Amino acid sequence: MNHATEPLMPELGGTYRMSITVGEHSARHIRAILHTFLHSWGLPELVDGAGLALTELVANVVRHVPDRRCAVLILRRPEGLRVEVYDGVAACPGPVRGGDPLAETGRGLLLVEAVTDRWGVDPSPHTGGGKTIWFECDGPGPGLGW
Repeated sequence: MNHATEPLMPELGGTYRMSITVGEHSARHIRAILHTFLHSWGLPELVDGAGLALTELVANVVRHVPDRRCAVLILRRPEGLRVEVYDGVAACPGPVRGGDPLAETGRGLLLVEAVTDRWGVDPSPHTGGGKTIWFECDGPGPGLGW
């Protein structure tokens, strides 16, 4: 089930934001940044799923955003992690259900859905459109040390 999350708690800290023009190999570098934060926050169990989800969102920017510009936000939450990827294209994607099982594209958001606890797409409130695709991964449980 996809839904927006409650407001973030600013006292938690743990926020990283970058604006970048991505290319074919950018996901690897952005994923390394995510891994560094997850380890420093004591959430190494989220590395694989969050890394795969982030890779898929960056790949969508490379494939579907003409200028390949995006902003990536990594947030530490009381329950775990939230990652947002904003781009300037207003079209909101959704997971492709069915379709050609041998197709090389069209399943990225199904992967995001499979490896995260929540995800969604929010249209940008800014002039000029765009959207933010986000996902959340919950940590190991209560008492995460915050």
